[in-house]
Amino acid sequence: MKEQPRIPTYKRHRFPPEIIAHAVWLYCRFAVSYRDVEEVLAERGVILTYETVRQWCHKFGQPCANALRRRRPRPGDKWHLDAVFIGINGVRHYLWRAVDQDGTVLAILVQRRRDRAAAKKFFRRLLKGRACVPRVVITDKLASYAAVKCEVLPSVEHRQHQRLNNRAENSHQPTRERERRMRRFKSAGQAQRFLAAYGPITSHFRPRRHRLTAADYRETRDERSPPGEPSPASRRWPERRAFRARPGLSTLASRPARLYLTIPRACRGGVWSSW
Repeated sequence: MKEQPRIPTYKRHRFPPEIIAHAVWLYCRFAVSYRDVEEVLAERGVILTYETVRQWCHKFGQPCANALRRRRPRPGDKWHLDAVFIGINGVRHYLWRAVDQDGTVLAILVQRRRDRAAAKKFFRRLLKGRACVPRVVITDKLASYAAVKCEVLPSVEHRQHQRLNNRAENSHQPTRERERRMRRFKSAGQAQRFLAAYGPITSHFRPRRHRLTAADYRETRDERSPPGEPSPASRRWPERRAFRARPGLSTLASRPARLYLTIPRACRGGVWSSW
């Protein structure tokens, strides 16, 4: 029997779970580098290296994305599928992505081909662990979609009209932004690991602003990710946590012995278990 993957814990880590979760949230939410996260935390008195941030994101990024996926509501009944090419070490790869009508990322897969076998593998990844199927599947005019859809989802309506798949095409824009920031992906495995965690997290913390009023957008934004800097608007949230340096560790260097952080609600308590 296949063993279940172990959920990483914060044991034997030098920093509290709130700081680790906040660093992962900063890197996945904004188009910043590991060094930028290092500088943001250093401004608040948390002294660490960018390599530490990289290890935290590699260890806790995917569990956080899985926690979001388990706690989010049922996806919509209209799924948009699209494949866009990405260059990795001079070799063309294809990034397969599926989103619903609300922009929620359903599945991401990086492959070297865009034929029927690759489409079938992506459909299996998309339907794995799901108890529901969509009402409509919208794709471009690639023939592989129609061939695999008739085999895997024969009872689902398939639409391939021109400009009907803009929802999926627009979902690639944050990925292109991060790709430029990271100066391209180094390997297919690295791209798959990063995008599998980055996709669900960024779609959760980026509500569709053009579909919400200003008041609803601010309320949704505050529920998902309160401001990181202390401000009058953040006073309605629970108290600001205080952290002290452990004895024998030069965590704060020349900073005061007591520092304050405003931790997003989603980052409080374990591996974002409060979502």
